[in-house]
Amino acid sequence: MFIRRTNTRGAKSGDSYFTYRLVEAVRVGKAVKQRTLLNLGAQFDLPQADWPALAARIDEVVHGQASLLAPDTSPTIEALAQRYAAQIIARTATPTADREGPPQRETAERFAEVDLDTLELVRPRAVGVEHVALSALRQLGFEKKLVDLGFNRPQIAAAVGTVIGRMAAPGSERSTYDWLQHRTALGELLGYDYESLDLQQLYRVSDHLLKHREALETHLFAASRELFGFGETITLYDLTNTYFEGVAAGNAKAKHGRSKEKRSDCPLVTLGLVLDVTGFPKRSRVFAGNASEAATLQEMLEGLGAAPATTVVMDAGIATEANLGWLKEHGHTYIVVSRKRARNFDPAHATEVVTAGQETVHIQRVTDEASGEVLLYCHSLARAQKDKAIDTKKSEGFEAALQRLADGLTKPRSTKDTGKIWERIGRAKEKYARAAHNYTIEVTEDNTRTTVTAITWTKTPKPGSAMACPGVYCLRTTLTEPTNADLWKIYSMLTNLESVFRSLKTDLGLRPVFHQKESRVDAHLFISLLAYIVVHTIRLHVKASGCNDSWDTLRATLSVQIRVTTTIQHKDGRTIHVRKATRPEPAQQSLYTAMKLSANPGGTLRTLA
Repeated sequence: MFIRRTNTRGAKSGDSYFTYRLVEAVRVGKAVKQRTLLNLGAQFDLPQADWPALAARIDEVVHGQASLLAPDTSPTIEALAQRYAAQIIARTATPTADREGPPQRETAERFAEVDLDTLELVRPRAVGVEHVALSALRQLGFEKKLVDLGFNRPQIAAAVGTVIGRMAAPGSERSTYDWLQHRTALGELLGYDYESLDLQQLYRVSDHLLKHREALETHLFAASRELFGFGETITLYDLTNTYFEGVAAGNAKAKHGRSKEKRSDCPLVTLGLVLDVTGFPKRSRVFAGNASEAATLQEMLEGLGAAPATTVVMDAGIATEANLGWLKEHGHTYIVVSRKRARNFDPAHATEVVTAGQETVHIQRVTDEASGEVLLYCHSLARAQKDKAIDTKKSEGFEAALQRLADGLTKPRSTKDTGKIWERIGRAKEKYARAAHNYTIEVTEDNTRTTVTAITWTKTPKPGSAMACPGVYCLRTTLTEPTNADLWKIYSMLTNLESVFRSLKTDLGLRPVFHQKESRVDAHLFISLLAYIVVHTIRLHVKASGCNDSWDTLRATLSVQIRVTTTIQHKDGRTIHVRKATRPEPAQQSLYTAMKLSANPGGTLRTLA
């Protein structure tokens, strides 16, 4: 074997450039001819002085003439040799019945006499998650849509790699690049060499995906509806935010606000999602980190082109009177959590509803004649216990703060100044706002009215507050025909959004954000959303077989299967290479059965060198 440099010209541009090939000399009859084993491409940049060593090492690996981990070989040459040898073995292998393709060289027989002491297992690559994810992507027509959008083959491979990488090994695009090059067999399933992928190609493809965001969201939503036969009558809307690592000074959307991960010390960016009741996203949009929830609804629904009579479900943060008025004006109905603090619950006029989680909720239905709305006052025992626990904690904290101030009045050098005492009471009220409005505080001053002599307080829960009516909350809706049970069922769909945001953040690498450019930040969030769509497709498939596991659990189950090459010496001195996936564990096999997939992803390849 040797490496040859060839001067060639581009078919379109006519520009001259060098390309590199790995060549071997073979005897054909009485003549000796050169045969190209592998095209190394135009980007092959190994110094020419190292070419003979690389060619010799590739030959050793392919023919098993030396240890597969030669100690005297440089790491660079060893990595390239293993990579190119694997490509040669794969290209010259005979596929078995589960993989199509004609044989190209002499292949290993099914039965052979071998030297067991020479057995080696090399190039382990994860394949379980990749197998399932690629199947789901293809069910959604993702690759075909990218072709329609003008993506070429390397761009499609990079796009598929970055989405599945976010599912299998969540992280930054840089970590996905490392995963594609060294830890996954996805390239084998796609027929693409990810070790030739440049990091910038991965960044650029995220830009291309973002450019076609609306087209991809529209296509994937339509494909999911066709795949599972879903209708469309209800829309769920909510927002979440995630934080940056760094100051993100160049991103106009990076703003400080109220972080849902308690990271208000960092700049934030906000992701808005519109979903259907099955949990599939219809539309996404990235807003500034300090965006008002209420101010985003109209923009999202108008951008979605929501049909009249669509039922919108959202929480109290978005349910302003202005937004509700806009929904009515445009012919939409809604179910929202009321912003009103009044909790006028009367158990005597309530009906009982059993939720999907077997929790009992009591619902009192009241019709507001003035607005035409139906008000549902709901009481949940589980929520009552939660409310009581929160109120107890907040009350104890507030009273402890007041007690510290009162105790300080009898201590030297402690604050007794009236102005400062009221300032500190104000801070305590702000910190424990949920509890503070249920207290009456009296501050006694001396004759000068500048020094506080006593602080007392009484706890009197306000009527209609959470402390006075634990476990009670109010829903507002313009739907008048459905029963209490049906309305509750529709409202409970908001939990779909909560699980989506939880999955995006916990399972799919949405947080934190390391990018600084606004477009790259938006692309990072969009890739996580694409990954979620694929994850949700998989989960709906396996749910039909009775599996309700989270993606984190499914990923752990699937990740144990790998593809590995078994290399062993034949009795006649030649080397047998067999590349195959390990046998799936029973839990993994059940997932493959639910997805109607082969248990041997990539098939079996046998080579006799």
